[in-house]
Amino acid sequence: MNKIIKIILFLVFTFSIVPESLLANNKIKIGLLVPLTGKNAEIGQSIIKSARLAINTISNASIEIIPKDTQSDPNITLRAARELANSEIKIIIGPVFNESLIYLDELNELTFLSLTNKNDNFSKNVINAGINATSQLNAIKKFIDLNEIKKTIFLTPDVSFRNEIEKAISNSKIKILENYIYNTDPTKLTQQIEKITRYDVRKQNLEDEINRLEKSEQKNKERLIERLKKKDTLGSVNFDSVVISDFDESLKSVTTSLLYTDISPKEKYFITLNQWFDESLLKETSSQPLYFPSINKDNYDEFSNEYFEKYNQYPNQLSFLSYDLVGLVYYLTLQNNSVINEKMFMKKNLFKGKVGIFEIKNNKINHILNFYKVEDGQFKKIF
Repeated sequence: MNKIIKIILFLVFTFSIVPESLLANNKIKIGLLVPLTGKNAEIGQSIIKSARLAINTISNASIEIIPKDTQSDPNITLRAARELANSEIKIIIGPVFNESLIYLDELNELTFLSLTNKNDNFSKNVINAGINATSQLNAIKKFIDLNEIKKTIFLTPDVSFRNEIEKAISNSKIKILENYIYNTDPTKLTQQIEKITRYDVRKQNLEDEINRLEKSEQKNKERLIERLKKKDTLGSVNFDSVVISDFDESLKSVTTSLLYTDISPKEKYFITLNQWFDESLLKETSSQPLYFPSINKDNYDEFSNEYFEKYNQYPNQLSFLSYDLVGLVYYLTLQNNSVINEKMFMKKNLFKGKVGIFEIKNNKINHILNFYKVEDGQFKKIF
């Protein structure tokens, strides 16, 4: 722990103490590529407001944010990035969506801190800053190891991020029995969960045991039969924990199917991915406790309240990430003798921002996440 503390760089919390004179002759210009028009305009506006909030916290007139509209279009994104490059900007926060990255390797003089959480980017000038699946599975692996859970299965929907999960399983080196791919159609989902949990076999086991007792001469058979009739199945499954790689209503459909097949979170660990403290989960009492990795909740609540006080609305999740990225660029510029270039991101290091602890490595920002459980109407921190 002491070793870790020594290499943590405290970002936003210590920025205001940096003397402005250090950068008196050097303006720090940070480009911002976000959707300002079109269907995703609200996301872009929130990110801009968050960046301004970060600048207010830094309280140094040398830093300047220059936003450009991407319209969530890769061609427009490339054109906007060229305009920023022509303004002698070297570092750009954004773009937001993975699809907007496809042409940016043409601008190798720029470094992009993309807000995507995808792991399939191979451009050397793009650093993925979103909370990726590997970061989440690293936290899940830690929880599994701490609780000495030996048999884990994954349930992953057959959707676009399926490959992300499969890569993350490999990258995190988490030990699992099987990664089951399921169809999100509710009618097909239940049938698949029944098969995975051997529901028909376990149900038949119960009926067979009741029949056996009824025909037996066992003295206490009436009491045993009465007890068995209160059960839905008899027999175990071959896993101790299940990681459900899903969100929103689809996640709830999976937990409901597990409950239907007589798999209880009181007996088996129900684990999922980062839910960003979705309060609708607090109402799903039958699916609790439910465990998940996430950013630091106290910091997230503090940031959300500060944002609301400033703008009379709550931020989106990406704006929370962008707040830290503004601070990161500012700090690394100071560490790089006020020179802004790609070398700022070459050295491997741990950092601490409002999101929590994270590191830059292999063109990705990997987050060291906290871990929570949903129980008794609360989000309870595990580590």
